[in-house]
Amino acid sequence: MRHRGLSFLALTAACASLPLAIVHFFGESTYYPPSWVHFAFIAVGASIAAAAAIALTVAGARRNDGRTVLLGTAFTVMTALLAVHGFATPGILVGETGVISVAGAAVLPVGAALLALSALPSLQRPHAVRRLLVLQAVLVTAVLSFGLVGLLAPDALPAVPEAGSTPAVILLVAGFAFFAWPAVRAVRTFVLTRRLADLSVVVGITWLAVALYPQLMMNYGEIGWWAGHGLELVGVVLVGAPVALDVWRTTQSRPLVGDLQAAELVRAEETFLGARIRALMERLAEKDAYTEGHTRRVAMLSVQVGEELGLSAGRLRSLAIGGLLHDIGKLSVPDEILKKPGPLEPDEYDVIRTHTVRGAELVMELGGFRDDVRRMVLGHHERLDGSGYPHGRSGQDIDLETRLLACCDVYDALCSTRVYRDAWSHEQALDLLRAEAGHTLDARCVAALERVLEQMPQPAVPVLAVA
Repeated sequence: MRHRGLSFLALTAACASLPLAIVHFFGESTYYPPSWVHFAFIAVGASIAAAAAIALTVAGARRNDGRTVLLGTAFTVMTALLAVHGFATPGILVGETGVISVAGAAVLPVGAALLALSALPSLQRPHAVRRLLVLQAVLVTAVLSFGLVGLLAPDALPAVPEAGSTPAVILLVAGFAFFAWPAVRAVRTFVLTRRLADLSVVVGITWLAVALYPQLMMNYGEIGWWAGHGLELVGVVLVGAPVALDVWRTTQSRPLVGDLQAAELVRAEETFLGARIRALMERLAEKDAYTEGHTRRVAMLSVQVGEELGLSAGRLRSLAIGGLLHDIGKLSVPDEILKKPGPLEPDEYDVIRTHTVRGAELVMELGGFRDDVRRMVLGHHERLDGSGYPHGRSGQDIDLETRLLACCDVYDALCSTRVYRDAWSHEQALDLLRAEAGHTLDARCVAALERVLEQMPQPAVPVLAVA
């Protein structure tokens, strides 16, 4: 948990440093641009928010996905408030009126609150979609009605908290809290995927949160207030554009919904881990279909066990890559040995054992992989008692991810059918792992693997026959 917290704080602090510096050093200088500048700012932001709102709402309604519809509702309400805020710009349609301040102050806190609500598990249920669509229509109607009343009868509007006042500070703190929920989800998703689109969402949410400060604590005419408008505009673009494209092209908004599981990295390695991983898996499949299927199953089990053990998103990503590549060294093993339809001779087994070193060397030659990936590829046959290979490491010299991978590797190998032996049953394999727990295999990892397998409809690993 401490590692996750530090990752979140470090990334959000890095994203917020530039806008905070601008607001701090130049915020109190004065600037009075013509009205059309403000109107143009808001028009662009409202257009982007509207595009995201339409994409999210339509996609969510088609798939009966309540979370996505709620995200669409958030952008729809923000669009309506921005529209009211823009049309209330003095000199465009009306003169000075309080509606511009009320709508402007409400955009970010209201949007943040709705984004935060998307974490509710109940929104995954299909019956929630119709109610959310009704809620969206009611909220938009209310916002537009408020804007119309404000333009026609300005005296009917409530007073806006003065900049820096106690109500403004309360609203600021509440807004920060609301933005924190989607920010945490977006950071976790980015650490898992490392996609620029997901990083864009992290930066966008952070900048929207930073924009709250000048909007609520500074006055019209100060550069900081205008910088807040700029951050709001750019933040909406950075969040809205990739989220809308993500939903339109695939299935849902991964960074905002934040429900991406590490297993999906294995299922869609090209999307989340890159074309190079996909190319290596294709080469391995061409070399030996059994080995490729085995590595994929081991990787899938490994990340599920990693989640059971509470590993951070960054470690889960490395575990997914390490699991997929742990047998990549077998590309260098001759076919007559790798595919031999029978038990191996001692000299042939010695050749097989070289795959750990060959795999680690290939990972190093390709470059771009974290050191923990190389350790997993090199050490997944090491054992706690020092009986493994290639270096006979033992105890604490073997890191947790490598121990975890070793357990899943042994389980899948036992439960897979080979030409020279039948597959072991699920219980037979677990009995062996339990017997080895604390001796050759890590007891904590064996227990976590057992818990993961208990949650599966069919606990045994699918059998893959080898011709």
